[in-house]
Amino acid sequence: MTLLEQLKSRDAGPLVQFIKYAVAGGVATGVCIGTFYLMSLFVLNALSPDDFVITVLNKFVVIDIPPIADGLRARNAAINNGVAFVISNFICYLINIAWVFKPGRHHWLVEIGLFYLVSAVSFSLGTGLQTWLIAQFGVETTLAFSSNLVTALLINYGMRKFVIFKG
Repeated sequence: MTLLEQLKSRDAGPLVQFIKYAVAGGVATGVCIGTFYLMSLFVLNALSPDDFVITVLNKFVVIDIPPIADGLRARNAAINNGVAFVISNFICYLINIAWVFKPGRHHWLVEIGLFYLVSAVSFSLGTGLQTWLIAQFGVETTLAFSSNLVTALLINYGMRKFVIFKG
């Protein structure tokens, strides 16, 4: 099977499958990041005035972010991350069943339940780490959020490939 054929179907060798998973994960991560920052800017402030993202955005448009206590910022970041999780995880599930993995190891309700369960575990560990870094050390939100994303990537791929889907 040619590389193009592997990219267009769910049947792919391990390397191509991982590349497709990375692309799908990139889309889901983009949705997650976009949702997180939109929520953090416009719904529940979870950014400090000196946050990296605010510093970059202020080069293009002035964004006035009021100072916020680390505890409140940590709580808001966790809530915003929860909303981003639900939305991006659903997008990720759809891409995974349509393009990356073969569904059918389990009934579709069990499959989506496992998908969300595994994601919830990685989400909880990552969000816990993120919140702890902000609350205990005052780590900037963007750096703490990045630690959350790495945690999710490592847990989710293995569980999705070997437990949830047919490989």
